[in-house]
Amino acid sequence: MPAKSDRSLRVLVVANQKGGVGKTTTAINLGTALAAVGERVLLIDSDPQGNASTGLGIGRALRKYTLYDVLMGEKTLLEAVVKTSVPGLHLAPSDPDLSGVEMELAQDARRSFKLRDALDPLREAGDYTYVLIDCPPSLNVLTVNAMAAADAVLVPLQCEFFALEGLSQLMRTIELVRASLNPKLEIQGVVLTMYDRRNSLSSQVANDVRGHFGETVYQTVIPRNVRVSEAPSFGKPALVYDLACAGSQAYLKLAREVVLRERDRRRVLA
Repeated sequence: MPAKSDRSLRVLVVANQKGGVGKTTTAINLGTALAAVGERVLLIDSDPQGNASTGLGIGRALRKYTLYDVLMGEKTLLEAVVKTSVPGLHLAPSDPDLSGVEMELAQDARRSFKLRDALDPLREAGDYTYVLIDCPPSLNVLTVNAMAAADAVLVPLQCEFFALEGLSQLMRTIELVRASLNPKLEIQGVVLTMYDRRNSLSSQVANDVRGHFGETVYQTVIPRNVRVSEAPSFGKPALVYDLACAGSQAYLKLAREVVLRERDRRRVLA
């Protein structure tokens, strides 16, 4: 287990119901980058496809317990956690069994709070400074659990034509969760992904998103990058696979921006 920190835990859900926007890539590489700048990070893989687990080199044989066991009350979250090859980054893995959670918890009165209940001991222990929850590309019970447990939502947004259309649906879901399950849920920020400087559409979408959401959008943009796309097939974050590539450097900048935004938030609260 990591050494205890005097910094309070910040739980961020990485969510977008639209697939192919760089959500899992962002969860893996932001988690790695946060660990690289000194944070203690737990990444929770809440997608039955288990891509975040695979992308961090945690194969099926290494997943003794998974988030399924945690949500079903059979294991604690810490019992499911495994170390990754990245110092300071731990993982609560997933597997296909997680797809059955919605049906199995259908009659449970606390079905929307299973992950919140599992995270409570971690908030008290102070072992981690950030928890990132990688959600499936749908607005199901797993995503609702994540939002009910989180402090804020980080939204990866692909620089393509239908980006804002999908985002509006996500924002409505966040408002519903605020109203019924988690009134303290915030928007941590929107991160523009798959940005292609050669494509005028990317610039147009970026300008539209910034015009609509203002300072909520991070200054850092994540470019389209072959090395970032290759890294998961080697079971490595891009920052480990190729630290010098443009995508890795962008995620390091994003991590610094996330940390600075969090420091500013705490300064205001103080």
